This record gives sequence, structure tokens and C-alpha cells, in this order.
Amino acid sequence: MIIDFHTHTFPDSICDTVIAKLSKASASAPFTNGSQAALLDSMAKSGVTYSVTLPVMTNPGQVEKINHLLAANLEVNLEKGLIPFGGMHPEYENYKEELKFLKNAGIKGIKLHPAYQNMDLDDPRVLRILDAAAQQDLIVLIHAGIDIGIYDHNYASTKQILRVLKEIGDFKFVLAHMGGWGCWEEVERDLAGAPVYLDTAFSLGSITPSPYTDKKPILEHNLTKQEFLSLLKKHGEDKILFATDSPWEDQADYIARITDYVEDETTREKILGKNAQELLKM
Repeated sequence: MIIDFHTHTFPDSICDTVIAKLSKASASAPFTNGSQAALLDSMAKSGVTYSVTLPVMTNPGQVEKINHLLAANLEVNLEKGLIPFGGMHPEYENYKEELKFLKNAGIKGIKLHPAYQNMDLDDPRVLRILDAAAQQDLIVLIHAGIDIGIYDHNYASTKQILRVLKEIGDFKFVLAHMGGWGCWEEVERDLAGAPVYLDTAFSLGSITPSPYTDKKPILEHNLTKQEFLSLLKKHGEDKILFATDSPWEDQADYIARITDYVEDETTREKILGKNAQELLKM
């Protein structure tokens, strides 16, 4: 079983517009149009069994509307092979009740994106959400490191992540982009071996330039094979989750990369699916 722990989809009515806007801002190319149908097609072609789909709440007014829609469609999406996470915004005040709602509805976790929400990870308003989510035994997945389209400030640095671990303690904490996009030296130095999961989303190989702009991405290349293996060795094979950030990376290509990078079959199987199965209690 292969589980992609980090994907995004958008409503059909806006997916083309959203993808074009985000691709232009990031100067990186999409690999699908961002629709649910395109993700399901990618899964069928690449052999992905399940994809975790992650919403990003850019304002507190979205929280209830999106979460309740996700809960209402949970069973339908699970039958398709999609595992929806809920979302939360740091300025949403009814967060405790909303997190209980998600837990009772069968949603396994939430996504936070500090850069898109314009708030540091160790801000008290974020810490209170992390603490409440931990009390509900929900998985919390965050965008870690700088954002390829918003790179004036690091809203989720290794220093901030360490403060979260000190304040909240051990909980189901997933750091996207191998612990901190664009900051992998700091991740290996500060976080390797910490009680966190690292997902591989948008973190392997070269970055394809966007067709929507002449601007170049702020990085031309993500982790090399050697850099990935070094971080894997130091962090441990039980805490790495296969993820692509689809539509921003190709699922088949990422499976091929992991297969090429990781020679040991047991380790490869853990990364591609078994670690996620255990975390999701599937």
C-alpha cells in the first residue's frame, strides 16, 4: 500500500485560476490542474492507494464551512482513496469545539500553514491550537520552513518547532517538506531524531519552472539523493512519510525517486506506506 501524505485539491470551478496564481507566485510548475479528478487519475496511474488531502484556511471565516463540508463527504472520499484532513486558522476562536467536532466526525488530523496564515508557529494563538489538537489525539501537519512563494520570513523555523515541542510535548506532529523547506541543513542539525514525522512533499530533486511566469524559483533544486539519505539516516526510517504536495509534484516520479534512493526494501516500504498506516491507525 502506497500512501501520499500530502496533497491538495481545489473546487473544479476555481482550480485553474488558483493553480495559475500559485504557480506564478512560486515560479514552479504544477503537474495537474489541482482538481480532485486529476488527483484520482494520478493515483490510478502511479499506484498510490490513498492520498491525504490538506486544506489551507487563509481566514477564520473558512474554518467551519470547509471542515463541515469535509466531514459530510468523508465516507464518499474514503471510498475513492482520499483521506481528508481538516483545517484551522490561528484567529478562529471556537477552536476547541471545532477540533472536537473533527475528532468525532472521524477526521484524522488538521493542516496549518503559518506562512499563508501570516503567523509564526510559536505564536500563542498557534500554540493553543496545537495543544488542543494534541489533547484530541489529532495529527497536526504544518508547512515547515520557508514557502517558495512567500519567502520574506520563515514562519516555521527549526527554532520555533523546538519551542513547540518544549511547550506541547510529544504529539502527532508532521513537518512537511522534510522538516523545513529550503532549510535542510538546520533540520539535520536541530531536528534529526526529534519526536516528529518528516514528509517528503516537494523536497526531492529539481524544481520545474512555471509556465505562467519568466521568474525563476528561489531554489533550482531540492534535496539531492545524498542529502536525503543523510537526513533519513539521522532521523530514522520510522519517522519519514512519503508525500508529494500534488499538484506540485508528480506522484509517479516521486515513487520512482524513493525507489531509487532507498535500496533497503523494508525501509522503502515503511516510507511509502507503513509509517503512514501506523500513524493513521489504518
